[in-house]
Amino acid sequence: MRVFSRKAPIRSRPPSLRRKPRPAERNGLARLRVCCKVRRDGGELVQLGNRDRENLPVEPRLFGQPAHSRSALVVPISAARWLLVLILLCGVYFFHGFLVPVLAAVVIGFASWPIYWRLLQGLNGNRTLAATIAIISVVAFIVVPISLAAIYAVEEVRDWLVWAVATNANGAPAPAWLATIPAVGAWLGEQWVKYVGHPGALGELVQLVSGSNIGNIYRGVLVVGASAFQSFLTLLFMLITLFFVYRDGQSFSKQLDHLGERIFPMRWERLSRVVPLTISSTVTGMGIIAIGEGIVLGVAYWLAGVPSPVTLGILTGIMALIPGGAPLCFTLVSVYLVASGSPVHGIALFTWGTTELFIVDKTLRPRLVGGPIKLPFLPTFFGLIGGVKTMGFLGLFVGPVLMALLVAIWREWLREVTSQPEPPVNGISRVDISAK
Repeated sequence: MRVFSRKAPIRSRPPSLRRKPRPAERNGLARLRVCCKVRRDGGELVQLGNRDRENLPVEPRLFGQPAHSRSALVVPISAARWLLVLILLCGVYFFHGFLVPVLAAVVIGFASWPIYWRLLQGLNGNRTLAATIAIISVVAFIVVPISLAAIYAVEEVRDWLVWAVATNANGAPAPAWLATIPAVGAWLGEQWVKYVGHPGALGELVQLVSGSNIGNIYRGVLVVGASAFQSFLTLLFMLITLFFVYRDGQSFSKQLDHLGERIFPMRWERLSRVVPLTISSTVTGMGIIAIGEGIVLGVAYWLAGVPSPVTLGILTGIMALIPGGAPLCFTLVSVYLVASGSPVHGIALFTWGTTELFIVDKTLRPRLVGGPIKLPFLPTFFGLIGGVKTMGFLGLFVGPVLMALLVAIWREWLREVTSQPEPPVNGISRVDISAK
C-alpha cells in the first residue's frame, strides 16, 4: 500500500509571539529596501533583484571605482581638520603678498567706520554709492598732501639747480655761519673753498663723485624707482580692498562674529567689543598727536624766526608719526639757528621741543593710542618701530594696532587665570589654613 505523506502546513505565529527586529536590523532592512528600489522614467518605483542591482549604471568618478570596503584609514573629522589646515596654509602662501594692503584697508575701514555709517544713513542705505564717495574722500585725503609736498619739492629742486649752475659758473663764498661751528667749522670752510669756492669746482666735484660711483648711483636709481612703483601698487590694492570693506563690511563682520563665537566661545564677546575701539582709537590718537606736534612746533619755528615755518611744521607733523622723527626735526632746526648766529633762539626751540615731546610721550600718547587698552609706552614704541621696519609707512598704523590686540588678549587671559580659585594644598584650602 502506497502511503502519500505531505508536509504539515506552516502556520504563522500570532503577532504577539513574533520576534521584533532589533534597531540595527530594522535600519539595515530599511536601507536594503531603499537600495533595492529604483524609479523608472514614468515615476514608478520597481524593486530589483541582485543581478539587476549589479547591472545598474555607475556614476563616473575622477579616481576610479569606489572600493567595496567602507572602513576609513583616518577618522573623517581628523582628516577634515588636516585638510582645512592645509588649505589655509596654501591660501596664506598665495595671499601673503597682499597682506600689507589688506591690513591697511581693514585698519582704515575700522577707524573711519563711524563717519562712513553716517554717510550711509544720509544716502538711504545705498552701499555702493556710499563706498564710492568714501573712497574718493580717502583718495583726496591722501593725494592732496602728497601733491603739495611734490610741488614744494619740485620748486626746491629747481631753486637748488639754479643755484648749483650759478655757483659752478662763478663760484660762491663760504657762508659766515659755517666757520662758527665748533670743532669742525674751520675744516668745513676749507672744504667749501676747495670744492665750491672757485668757478668749475662744483662740476669737478660732481664728476669725481659720479665717475667712481656711477654703478652704485644707477642701482640706487633703480631701487628707488622699484620702491616707488611697489608703493603705488600697494596703495592701489589698498584702495580696491577698502572699497569692498566699506560696501560689504557689515555682512563680513557678521560672518566673522559667528566664526569667532565658534572658536572663542567664552572670550569673543569681549574681544569683539575691544578690537574696533582699539583700532579706531589707535589710528585717531596717532593722527591727533601728529597734527598737534606739527602745529605746536610750527608755531615755535615761526616765533624763532626760522624760514618757511609752515613747511617745516607740516614736515615735523609727518615725521611725528615715526618714533624719533619729531625730535630729529626740531634738533636740526635748533642746530641751524645756533650755527646761523641765533644761539638763544636755537636753545629756546630745543627746550620747547623737548618739553613738548616729554609731555606727549608720557601722558597723551599712552592715553590716546590703544583706546580702552591704555597701551603702555614700551609696546607702543615696539609696535611703531616693528611696523615701520616690516611694512613701511603703513606699519605706523598696523604695528600699534597689533600690539594693542596682543595686550588685550594677554590681559583677558590674566583676568581669567586670576579669577579662578586656587587648588587646595594637601586637601586643605587656603581659606581653611588662614582660619586655623
